[in-house]
Amino acid sequence: MPDSIPVHHTKHITTLSEIRSPEDLKNLTIPELQTVADECRKEVIKLVSENGGHFASTLGVVELTVALHHVYSTPRDKIIWDVGHQAYVHKILTGRKERMQTNRQYGGLAGFPRISESPHDAFGTGHASTSISAAAGMAAARDLAGTNEKVIAVIGDGSMTGGMAFEAMNHLGDLKSDVLVILNDNQMAISPSTGGLKTHLVNITLNKTYNKARKFIWQSISLFNNDLGKTAKTAVRKIEEGFKAALTPGAFFEALGLRYFGPIDGHNMEQLVKALKEMQSLPHPKLLHIITTKGKGFKPAEENQSKWHAHSGGFDTVTGKSLKAADTSLPPKYQEVFGEALVELALKDSKITAITAAMPSGTSLDLFQNALPNRFYDVGIAEPHAVTFAAGQAAQGYKPVCAIYSTFLQRAFDQLMHDVAQQKLHVVFAIDRAGLVGEDGPTHHGAFDLSWLHAVPGLVIMAPANEQELRDMLYTALNDINGPVAIRYPRGNGTGITLRKNFSSIPIGKGEIVRSGNGLALLAMGPLVGKALEVAAVLQEEGIDTTVVNMRFLKPLDTGLIDELASNTTHFAVIEENSLIGGLGSAVIDHLNSAGLNRPVLKIALPDAFVTHGHIDDLYREIGFDTPAMTEKIKRFYRETER
Repeated sequence: MPDSIPVHHTKHITTLSEIRSPEDLKNLTIPELQTVADECRKEVIKLVSENGGHFASTLGVVELTVALHHVYSTPRDKIIWDVGHQAYVHKILTGRKERMQTNRQYGGLAGFPRISESPHDAFGTGHASTSISAAAGMAAARDLAGTNEKVIAVIGDGSMTGGMAFEAMNHLGDLKSDVLVILNDNQMAISPSTGGLKTHLVNITLNKTYNKARKFIWQSISLFNNDLGKTAKTAVRKIEEGFKAALTPGAFFEALGLRYFGPIDGHNMEQLVKALKEMQSLPHPKLLHIITTKGKGFKPAEENQSKWHAHSGGFDTVTGKSLKAADTSLPPKYQEVFGEALVELALKDSKITAITAAMPSGTSLDLFQNALPNRFYDVGIAEPHAVTFAAGQAAQGYKPVCAIYSTFLQRAFDQLMHDVAQQKLHVVFAIDRAGLVGEDGPTHHGAFDLSWLHAVPGLVIMAPANEQELRDMLYTALNDINGPVAIRYPRGNGTGITLRKNFSSIPIGKGEIVRSGNGLALLAMGPLVGKALEVAAVLQEEGIDTTVVNMRFLKPLDTGLIDELASNTTHFAVIEENSLIGGLGSAVIDHLNSAGLNRPVLKIALPDAFVTHGHIDDLYREIGFDTPAMTEKIKRFYRETER
């Protein structure tokens, strides 16, 4: 037999345990593919019940994932998963099933697609609305190279609300390049989707006349039926296009230059496979609209999709009931303290509004939404719009509070700089998830906000050491400042401090000495003040008399306090959960140099690198951010520079 003739195996694989790569799916029948999908769904439920992770999104695309790998051939063909939290089954089918128990754990698989992890991960993701842009770029590169691999972007209706997705489709229509956009429509982001696009997609879904006609066109006189002649195909296409134009379901996408197909049932394996195979023969941009249920196959997730978007694990795989005893001793989360305080303040001030970019529950602004729905705005996954929208409200005398995760606010740097700061508008940025966040890894760590916010003229930047300071800083930001303000606070539970019912103003740009000493000045912001006190206690035992300062503000910096410290102490050390470059440590060094104060300064901060994923304790140990490592660094620095 000549080597060039491929050998076709006749044995069909019918169980997930037999699948080693996507190639093993190629010869399976529709029922066999569905069996694999059912086993994948059970595997995901078991995995997340034990280890936690993103959940409902993956359950909603199980059939789609199996169908994609049956029809297309990765890694040659490129599948880009928007955000990527729905890619667990993709990982299972691409040779990583045995390692899925390490998902999101230190040293294990990432919770999102990552180029360095597998050749089947065509593009690293973690933020929303990027897939179509990446797909267009890959397709353009393919066209330049003269190759013919297929490029597919899978994007949810939540991610489709982001402006970047619209920009990409607009360009893709102009490129006229062969890209398939699969719109996974479950009417959900983390919380229910909002906006005009959602309404448009719902109208498509409910348009019975259009769907009957679409079914007739697809099934009875399929445009892709090879038996039809060229004239017949042209006639059918004109009928289809005319019908779309008359009823407008796909008109928006068609106007951008993407041929629209659908909607189809995203859990019907036969329909999915048929549609995907038909898409392969079209050499231009197209969009396939599929309807899915987030959390499909796990009743608790289907009934409460927001709650089950992600889970920390430890639940019954049938009932969803938690197998962990609730720890009622834990203090409230910072986000909850923020949400409750904002409602208290807004009930007394009709000018306060709240803005989120598709994260009402993630930022605890759902409390504001329930209490004051007329002053609450969820703009969808559109951080740049959220910031300029807030600027527009501020320009009219309102006090918008824009709550966005640190890592997502990066996406709106220009709007913050140009639309808010340059115009000195009073917008309050509540920056959640500042610092390392753990298992979600580098795409979600809030590692850089102090660095890039530091460069914004006129922006007041502060960080609370505990929950009470968060309340007081929010009060101060809304009542004592006229320009832009940023308050950064971490993920997770607070310190457990007893909260006052009333609010107090904090002097702008003023830090606070929380422990006095004469040898070393240890400066910190935010919750790291507590860690600084732990370090100082150990240093004191080593004979290093240590002052601990809660700086509170990066900008304006308390230069008067730094000058005072320089006259009483010999060394400075700065601890901050932000990149080594450009944060509090850099600000302190800049001031000491400009003031001509020759004092040695040690910066202890996050490395100039992207920190990996894993439990926060493991990450701290890796980067030398735990108390023993910090103490040893400071002690060595002090001894080596001691005069």
